[in-house]
Amino acid sequence: KTQSSEFCPPIATDPRKLDAMCFSCIETGSVGVIQKFGEYQGLQDPGCMCMNCCVTSVQSVSLAVQQVSCYSDCKTKDNVTVTVVTAVQYRIQKDMVKVAVFDVASPTEQIKAEVDSVLRSTLPGMTLDESYEAKEKMVGDILESVRGAMGKYGYDILNVLITDVKPERSVMDAMNEINASRRQREAAFERGEAEKMLKIKASEADAEAKRLAGVGMANMRAAMAQGFQDSMRFMKESGMSEHEAMHMMIMTQYLDTLKEFSGSHGSIIVPHGPSAIKDLESQIREGFLSAAPQQKMGGLFG
Repeated sequence: KTQSSEFCPPIATDPRKLDAMCFSCIETGSVGVIQKFGEYQGLQDPGCMCMNCCVTSVQSVSLAVQQVSCYSDCKTKDNVTVTVVTAVQYRIQKDMVKVAVFDVASPTEQIKAEVDSVLRSTLPGMTLDESYEAKEKMVGDILESVRGAMGKYGYDILNVLITDVKPERSVMDAMNEINASRRQREAAFERGEAEKMLKIKASEADAEAKRLAGVGMANMRAAMAQGFQDSMRFMKESGMSEHEAMHMMIMTQYLDTLKEFSGSHGSIIVPHGPSAIKDLESQIREGFLSAAPQQKMGGLFG
């Protein structure tokens, strides 16, 4: 007999047979497991089927991808208790539906047990920091173990994801404090380096400014000496003696100095009298006379 003749008999005229007939509807993405008096008879494809509900039952089994989440409490090598959250994605193979339904009573619990077994044998050999870095290795080990354990029962393990590694709250707070302290130390070091660089650049700028100021002062004095020399030569050419030329230059400088003092905002007391020019002239002459022998001595020993 075919399936349709066995489970969809022609409509009978006996009212008792009509009362025993019903319909079984299976959605797309699922199959129906048919049992007659509890014995496996076959599969029902998606759609509607007429059956004798007194002796026949149909159980819908999804063939879509499903996911089970596992929460595994483990201890690391540095004695930190962590909770590893793992997601296992699987589906039932259509040609092994009978084995998947009747040979495994609790497939999700078996999957969780396999995940716990792998993690609790792997994490004790790692520190907490290493466990974060070894996610890919643990995923590979879990996938291989669960696939080998559930594949023979018709469960196709598609993927394994470690979605989180959560230590205790106190450990997380301590880790955050350590990271914060390290970053603050690095920031303080960078600030110190920046201040050091600023001080170095400021010192270099100050040294360069002083060097340029000295060069400017030297150039100014050289220009003043050259101007005095030109003035003395011009006055000599005009018929003045050296004494008269020196007296005129000192008088001019003296009057210019008084003019600058009078134009300033402050005040200064300068001794002044009829003999001030003569005294100033004698002081400059004595300075020249005392400097001349020293220059000759320096030329002899230089």
